[in-house]
Amino acid sequence: MTLTDNAARTDARAETPGPAPAPAKAPRPKPVPERAVLGRFPRAVRILGYAFALAIGLLYVLPFVLQIANSFKTDADASANPLALWPTTPSTAAYQRLFGIADAGESVPFLRWLTNSFVVTTLVTAGRVLFDSMAGYALARLRFRGRGMLNVFVLAVMAVPGIVLLIPKFLVLNSFYMFDSYSGMVIPLLVDAAGIFIMKQFFEQLPREVEEAARIDGAGTFRTFWSVVLPMARPALITLTILSFQGSWNEFTHFLVATQSEQYETLTTGLARFVAGGLGGGNQYPLKLAAAALATIPVAILFFVFQRHFVRGANAGSVKE
Repeated sequence: MTLTDNAARTDARAETPGPAPAPAKAPRPKPVPERAVLGRFPRAVRILGYAFALAIGLLYVLPFVLQIANSFKTDADASANPLALWPTTPSTAAYQRLFGIADAGESVPFLRWLTNSFVVTTLVTAGRVLFDSMAGYALARLRFRGRGMLNVFVLAVMAVPGIVLLIPKFLVLNSFYMFDSYSGMVIPLLVDAAGIFIMKQFFEQLPREVEEAARIDGAGTFRTFWSVVLPMARPALITLTILSFQGSWNEFTHFLVATQSEQYETLTTGLARFVAGGLGGGNQYPLKLAAAALATIPVAILFFVFQRHFVRGANAGSVKE
């Protein structure tokens, strides 16, 4: 090989174009800080906005503060100063009577109400999460005759006021010998049209590629739903759990037409009879407000613990493009 050939090869290599450089990625726009957005308004406008928001917040909180304050008052103090934010003579007699510690006056079956509410709410919440998710997945993914009509029926049920169904509900429970029983309290509430709609809308947003990959691996419809799709629906399931727990815990009209005996009273029906004056004379404001305050605690705890899990996008990153 001569010196001339080596020079020619060197020149050819130099003339050969190399790989094109990768295009530079466009910089992502930086999120505008909240303070920068608020800073566009004059300071006086911002102060008025904060003051208005604070006033609205205090307006909503005031009834709960008065409720708790009056629950620690005596009957005479609550009747004389119902709007006082601090009791003249603080007393826990109302709470002691609710839990059976004090024997003054007629006994209040608060623990029985609480137990019935917990039992019924737990069963109804578990049933709604299971059946609503199954029905929502069937309407979102399965193809069968009458599917469109079922979607219309679900929306139609959501549009019907619950008060209209009270008499038909009583007649059905009485015909099936479920009136005044736990089965009559639980079974009609196990499925909810709103829950089916929520789960259906969420399942329709999930990528189909994940389900197709599961079917290629040999998974059936139920296995795909239970092992693949349901874990991806965690935000919707948590939302459905909170709504189901709150709805069944605060349910009143259904229990009113489904039960008659005092042994099946829940917190809502028991408190309604209590407020109507079924437990002795006098206004008994502290006792009634203490029972109402205790009834709101479970729902408040559940909401504040899981509020950040309310429905949001959960399919980000599930399928790589």
